[in-house]
Amino acid sequence: MNLKALLLWSEQEFTHLPWRKNRSLYRTLVSEIMLQQTTVGTVMNHFERFLVRFPTLESLAQASEEELIVAWKGLGYYRRARNLKKIAEALVNNHGGEFPHDLEALQEISGIGPYTANALIGIGMNKRALAVDANLERVIARLFGLKTKKGPKLQKEIQNLFIQKSIFNEKVSFQGLNEALMDLGRTFCQARKASCELCTLKKSCKAFELGTPLKFPFRSENEAKKSEHELHLLRVIVKKKEKLLVYQKAQNEWLSGQFEVPTFILKTSDEKLSQYPIIKTEIPQEFVTSFKTSITKYKISNHVLILSEKAFSQMGFKVETQWRSIHEASSNFSTATLKALAKIN
Repeated sequence: MNLKALLLWSEQEFTHLPWRKNRSLYRTLVSEIMLQQTTVGTVMNHFERFLVRFPTLESLAQASEEELIVAWKGLGYYRRARNLKKIAEALVNNHGGEFPHDLEALQEISGIGPYTANALIGIGMNKRALAVDANLERVIARLFGLKTKKGPKLQKEIQNLFIQKSIFNEKVSFQGLNEALMDLGRTFCQARKASCELCTLKKSCKAFELGTPLKFPFRSENEAKKSEHELHLLRVIVKKKEKLLVYQKAQNEWLSGQFEVPTFILKTSDEKLSQYPIIKTEIPQEFVTSFKTSITKYKISNHVLILSEKAFSQMGFKVETQWRSIHEASSNFSTATLKALAKIN
């Protein structure tokens, strides 16, 4: 297997990624947490800005909740930000601000699971470790024709093969290997599209040899496929001079801790969705404007409606609201709220 060609391709094409410059364990930790459930393009727009605000573990550990949320804005899944802060606190308070260099010791830190621990060792420390997520699971299953069904058992099999040196036993940089496999899964070896002719490893790939790359990794016949849901939301704008009526998102809601304009569900294909109340009063058929967003498995059509305070009070919005200065508090407004404001201005 020509791993050196793969690493050369990765280095030539993706050295611009900011977390691959001036590598450190802290920068590796931040980037890996950010990249969970978020695209590379999105993280690229926020990574350096976050590190300017929190350049060290110590500065992150000392951050307030509000400072953290503001710095994380635009990345979504705010639970990850709080988790990152907890990791920083544990490293500073219990490990003298140093990262353990042992896989088990890393996983004893709350918030660091097997993937993150392997990423810190394999990428941050450049030691023999493989950070197996869904991307690497897919790429490796195809490369070696692994027939174990997708999921924890397959990931465990991959780790065992790697530990036993049955796979990837060439003398290469482990940091480079992890990064190159991630790049491959993100570009040529995607879940629903395999551009095998462009891949430097095609001559060694079992799935390419069989001509069935998209069948790997195997899936159970009854495995439920994640379906995208359509969601139409009504965003209500109520202004009083330079103040906006908002409410703060709860801990168990999307964008927890941020401020959002009162929002209702107009219609959705997910009958179990309970993030927002369903609108129960008649509203004007024509909205001021609308825009598209998405979160997790939801494709959202946001419809913006401007109302007076009196008219809004008749809508039966039961969550406690408050007036916030548009200029002073906008840094902690949700992205959807800012987009709604921009649409009406």
